[in-house]
Amino acid sequence: MKDFRDLKVWEKAHELVLGVYRATATFPKEEQYGLTTQLRRCSSSIPANIAEGCGRSEGDFGRFLQIAMGSASELEYHALLAHDLKLLNDASYDRLAADVTEVKRMLASLIKTVKADR
Repeated sequence: MKDFRDLKVWEKAHELVLGVYRATATFPKEEQYGLTTQLRRCSSSIPANIAEGCGRSEGDFGRFLQIAMGSASELEYHALLAHDLKLLNDASYDRLAADVTEVKRMLASLIKTVKADR
């Protein structure tokens, strides 16, 4: 069993969640149960799945990393939608998009490593 806090990808994903919460704090009240919730849920799913995978067997770890990757792709879309709806300004969107891309690259690298170790 690994400690998820030791993984750089978990740390970066956690920072991403904090950034999403900051970015969505100014969303309109009518989006509270819509896009705000979607962005927060899929972003928090990334480090949560990494953490859960660390608590499972080696075989399960890769599966949870894949789920985290799916959540990162979902976040990528919801951030784009929020930007297109003018809920996220260009600077906030660019920052979130870059952070999501970095997390996805880190996840892909870790997934590759986990597969090679099997």
